[in-house]
Amino acid sequence: MAPDAQSTPTSAPDITADVVVLGGGPVGENVAQYAIEGTEMTAVLVEGELLGGECSYYACMPSKALLRPLSVADAAAHLPGITTPEVRREELLARRDAWVSHYDDSGQVQWAEGAGLQVVRGHGRIAGEREVLVESPDGAGPTRVRARRAVVLATGSQAVIPEPLQPFTPWISRDATGVREVPEQLAIVGGGVVAVEAATWLAALGAQVTLLVRGDGLLTGYEPFAGEHVREALEALGVRVELGTSVVDGERTDARDTGLGRIHGGRVTLQVEDAQGRREVGADELLAATGRRPALKDVGLGTIGLTSEDVIGATGPTTPEATGSPLPDWLQAVGDASGEAPLTHWGKYRARVIGQAIRAGVTGEPLEPVPETVPVPQVVFTDPQVTSVGLTEAAARTAGHEVVTTQVPFGGAAGSALLRDDVTGTAQLVVDTTTKTLVGATFVGPEASELIHAATIAITGQVPVSVLRHAVPSYPTSSELWLRLLEELPRELRTA
Repeated sequence: MAPDAQSTPTSAPDITADVVVLGGGPVGENVAQYAIEGTEMTAVLVEGELLGGECSYYACMPSKALLRPLSVADAAAHLPGITTPEVRREELLARRDAWVSHYDDSGQVQWAEGAGLQVVRGHGRIAGEREVLVESPDGAGPTRVRARRAVVLATGSQAVIPEPLQPFTPWISRDATGVREVPEQLAIVGGGVVAVEAATWLAALGAQVTLLVRGDGLLTGYEPFAGEHVREALEALGVRVELGTSVVDGERTDARDTGLGRIHGGRVTLQVEDAQGRREVGADELLAATGRRPALKDVGLGTIGLTSEDVIGATGPTTPEATGSPLPDWLQAVGDASGEAPLTHWGKYRARVIGQAIRAGVTGEPLEPVPETVPVPQVVFTDPQVTSVGLTEAAARTAGHEVVTTQVPFGGAAGSALLRDDVTGTAQLVVDTTTKTLVGATFVGPEASELIHAATIAITGQVPVSVLRHAVPSYPTSSELWLRLLEELPRELRTA
């Protein structure tokens, strides 16, 4: 419940700005920047933790800082004439620390202020129409921040710990990326992106990793072959993957939060159940990689008669005249907080669109046109990498598309085969037979992330596959896979 006006000390400073953004991660920074750039408008970023958000310190940046050296070492191990690089734990963790600026956000603050954004430290809650009350972290009293134009919820998301795991005080993704003490044995509950990426770097750091996956495969939501390739790769690293396995009970002595990336207490004994019955799994640490939810629990929605459910999925109007949103016209939600795809690049894209719409509502400039189809690209930085955009074959058929798929081995082109001597992986396109355009693509293989943007452009631009055939790939590069895939399509689809 947000404090009322009487609870605010009379000495508390008041701030008024055109745009007030709750959440200073990359999404919040983007929406504020795009809303005011080229104008005389002002914006305030309210952030209770590190400016730069989850991505900069606990997710995208540290995980990739850990994974990239491992990928290079793995590639070297599969090329003749090269001594395989040694993975040195302390140097790898030092690289991670450098990329997260040693958890110091002064550089981010400098950028924000240079972009004309005012940073207000503390936890912000909506206190009424166009009003936010910010609790100061130093106990100096709340600051009331008023917005002339818009309040934007860019509060991100938080890790979900299922109730059966809560008594164990398990690691979450922050602990995995911020690892300080590498457990000898690590159990990971989950089979999604966080689980498989964390399993990759923690196994390389020396942990004996067991993945406990409730479903029948890894990376559900991707094409089935993606999870199969990743499972094979993880097992080759020594990771034990147990599918169809649920945690039903367990115990842990001295379970407590000992700090970021440090082992949270004594040994964990889990009671797990699979098709063969119930058994025990022991570990020195447990990582709950079981999803995330929008961080909307304590942002003051009740003061304006809203709930989290009203916000999730309601990105707010993108034009001043837009209707149908349950949110008032001065309130927006963007990024993970909106319930859309919890990906930094997607949140930043939506922030650019919404920020420009806020600006246009003041300046009268034309709204930036938004294409009819804007697909969401995704990358999983395992080895092999998994990358996809648009619809899987199953999702396309469920959505009513008549589709055909074309699939080739990832090493099926000279350029991709040259990446290492035993390339594994699969490339696939999903093509709508009515429109003769691409609706989905998945690439699994070394450096696959560098191939997906071409598919993103093709889907966004609704480029017919007959035209894509005239986009000539360089030789010898992995982009030749596009030629191989298009050649496998039925003739009536690949000709104009």
